[in-house]
Amino acid sequence: MPGLTEKLLYRVAKRWIAGYTLEDAIRVAHDANNRKLRVILNRLGEHTPDEKLIQGYTEEYLKLLDRIQEEKIEGTISVKPSQLGLAASSALYNTNLLRIIERAETYDEFVWIDMENSPYTQGTLKTYREILPGHRQLGVCLQANMKRTESDLKDLISRGGIIRLVKGAYPETGELVYKKRSDVDANYVRLMTMLFEGGGRFAIGTHDGKLIDKARELSKEQKRDFEFQMLKGIRDDIKPTLIEEGYRVSEYIPYGPEWYNYSKRRMRERKRNILLLLRSITG
Repeated sequence: MPGLTEKLLYRVAKRWIAGYTLEDAIRVAHDANNRKLRVILNRLGEHTPDEKLIQGYTEEYLKLLDRIQEEKIEGTISVKPSQLGLAASSALYNTNLLRIIERAETYDEFVWIDMENSPYTQGTLKTYREILPGHRQLGVCLQANMKRTESDLKDLISRGGIIRLVKGAYPETGELVYKKRSDVDANYVRLMTMLFEGGGRFAIGTHDGKLIDKARELSKEQKRDFEFQMLKGIRDDIKPTLIEEGYRVSEYIPYGPEWYNYSKRRMRERKRNILLLLRSITG
C-alpha cells in the first residue's frame, strides 16, 4: 500500500482507534470516562501463529489490566483468540487466556472475548464453555450474521454465559452466514429477544438505530442487566442520549500499529465511513 494512501487512511482510522500505543489507549479511555462512557480496550492484532508475537500480545494485555487498575479507569479489555494462540494451538490459547483471566480476577475485572471469522468460531466457543464454570467474569461475542448463532446462544444462555451480540463484520463465503442485510437484522432481533427473555447479563453491540430502539422497547418489558456497546467514533450522536436515559454504554477502543485490517472492516460496514475517507483525501 503506497505511503501516501496509508497516511490518508490513517487520518480516517483515527476516528476508530486510540493510536499506536498503550499510553494512547489509556489517554483516550480517560476521555471516554469523562464523557460517562465505560471502555473496552483492545490491542489490535490477529491471526498470528508466531509464538513470540503471541506472548508479546499476552504480556501487553496483562500490562493493560494493571494500568486500568492503576489509572482507576472504568472499563476492561477484550481479546481476540487468534491473537493469543488459537491460530497456533488450542492449548497455547487456553494457557494465555487463563493467564489474562486470572490477572483480571485479582482486580475483580471482567474480560470479553471477541468473535473472529468462521475458522475460529468452534475453537473460541469450545474454550469459553470449558473455562466458564470456574471463571464467571467472562463474556464472549456472538455474530447475528452466522446461521449457527441461534443454537450457540441457546446453549450459552443455559450455561449462564455472558454474551455480546453484534451483526458480524468479517467477510464469509458459503452457507455459513445470512447474506441479505434484512435477514441479518431479522436474526439480530430474534437473538436479542432471546437475550432479554433469558434473564442473564448481556451486551447489545450495534450502531443500528432501529435495533437500538428495539432494545429500548424490550428493556421496558424486561428489566435486565445489559449495556449498549459501540465502537469508538461511531454513533457519537446517540451515546450521550442513551446515558441520559439511564442506560450503561461502553465504548470499544482498539489501539496498536495493526490498524489497517480493522479499519477496512469498519469501511465495509458503513458507507458513511467511505465518505469520511474521501473527504480526507480531498481536504
